Amino acid sequence: MSAVKTSPPVKEPADTGDRHRLSVIGGLAALSLDAMTSVAYGPEAIVLVLALAGGAGLGFTIPVTLTIAALLAVLTLSYRQVIAAFPQGGGSYGVAKTYLGRRSGLVAGASLIVDYVLNVSVSVAAGVAALTSAFPELLPYTVWICLAVLALVTAINLKGIAHSARAFIAPTAIYVGAIVLVIVAGLVRSAPAVDVSHQMSSLQTVGVLLLLKAFANGCASLTGVEAIANAVPSFKQPRVRRAQRAEVALGALLAVMLLGIAALIEKFAIAPADGVTVLAQVTQAALGDGPLFYLVQFSTVVLLALAANTSFGGLPVLAQLLAGDNNLPHFFALRADRQVHRYGIAFLTVTSALLLVVAGGAMNVLVPLFAIGVFVGFTLSQAGMVRHWVIDRPAGWRWRALLNGFGALLTFAAAIVVTVSKFAEGGWLIVVALPLMVAGMEWVNRSYQRIGTRLELGKTPAPPRPRRSLVVVPVHAVTRLTRDALAAALSLGDRVVAVNITHPEDERQARTFAEDWDRWDPGVELVQLFDAHRRLDQPLLDYLAQVPEPHVFVLIAEVEPEHAWQRMLQNQRGAVLARALRRRTDAVVCRMRFRVS
Repeated sequence: MSAVKTSPPVKEPADTGDRHRLSVIGGLAALSLDAMTSVAYGPEAIVLVLALAGGAGLGFTIPVTLTIAALLAVLTLSYRQVIAAFPQGGGSYGVAKTYLGRRSGLVAGASLIVDYVLNVSVSVAAGVAALTSAFPELLPYTVWICLAVLALVTAINLKGIAHSARAFIAPTAIYVGAIVLVIVAGLVRSAPAVDVSHQMSSLQTVGVLLLLKAFANGCASLTGVEAIANAVPSFKQPRVRRAQRAEVALGALLAVMLLGIAALIEKFAIAPADGVTVLAQVTQAALGDGPLFYLVQFSTVVLLALAANTSFGGLPVLAQLLAGDNNLPHFFALRADRQVHRYGIAFLTVTSALLLVVAGGAMNVLVPLFAIGVFVGFTLSQAGMVRHWVIDRPAGWRWRALLNGFGALLTFAAAIVVTVSKFAEGGWLIVVALPLMVAGMEWVNRSYQRIGTRLELGKTPAPPRPRRSLVVVPVHAVTRLTRDALAAALSLGDRVVAVNITHPEDERQARTFAEDWDRWDPGVELVQLFDAHRRLDQPLLDYLAQVPEPHVFVLIAEVEPEHAWQRMLQNQRGAVLARALRRRTDAVVCRMRFRVS
């Protein structure tokens, strides 16, 4: 019986992982900017629709916002439970996969990926739009500014999520403080009397469909609520408790800001105006035109641009989980130092940059696509949690299941309303994209299943036994490189053959090479192959098909140049042979580098 040798575990400092993870405040700064900055466009999206019915419509701003705040409360409590049930992260994907089946999990995962990518594009475009509104001379450079902001956020996140959180804590605190200041100052400031006696009696005038569309538009304020639940592994220990506190803090802050802004909209009778945002009008009414007004505007610009960071914190963790379940390529599961998922970040950056370029950096082109996908994820998450409570039945499971069931009904209704109201405005792209993404992940999963079957994963293989082996070394000259290659080949296999491939018209050159070989006499058989089409790969492939040995190595010796630019001087024979051999044979291809330096 053979002994198994194991090396002692390497001890690492206790804080090696945790110092690159998030605290509660860091989690708010890194993962909640999407949700908190929605105050800049969520109430405006409501007002834009309600204004179609005039003053009667605007009178429903608070009721519509209260409905959205109620849905926010349900989602916050639900995702607090999701965090406890799925501390490995994944949010909607983890819940749906476990309790509703793998296909439902893929739908949830695809919807979250779409939402994360769109969040980056919309956030960057919105921030740049606010900047170009203040400085119109920058308008022709909108796309370039968008790409520059995206590059900045990407660079910060490549240093680690904890680093990005520290970088964003100060701007986040200034923004939240500025919005709260606007609300408090606006509530205590006197305003002209507004006649509201007709508002609640004019439901028939306003129309239920208009209210539903206003609700659908305002639901953009809820995107990003799930990001903390998706990224629980990014928090410091105890991860569940910290993530839950961050989720509750996000829900409370967002509800206060949304309701406060809605109250001021009605108090000051704010209506949409060309070239001025609703938030700017509210701020001006509450604080006047002084320095505080510009502080609020500038902090909003900065936070809108940085709100893309929510996706950089959530999507890489989600992609890691999908890759771990064989639904995405496995390189998405790789993590570099500082807990960075570089491939997830790279995917998010590239796809968002493409969207920004295609849309010309225009926020209004991207916004209609927003929020559809996230409500699909919300609904699947809530429905999955109902099954979770019914199956596990812990203490108090009935009221928890009732809460999640009510949330599922609300979010399903919201998903239908949002999809129908935004379908013609570009929402159809999301309706088409989600099934295509699910089909793509199914294809990836089937591919991994085929590979696993071929590798007999899960089975104990027979003990390894030595097999007769042949080492083939392509050669074209008698040099030190050839000598080193043959020396390595002789240590690898039972039989070594040097193969020289040439053209029939080069018979004289081939004869000279054979004479040099005989004179050198390395003790290795030389086989010369001729090809009328001057191909390198096909003659070698034909030769390997005829050898009797079951195990074949092909050792390709190549010069490793001293400087990178010298690679262009190489003839690329090795690359051509290696590519053909790997694609069309079972031979083990070894590329031996001979360093010039």
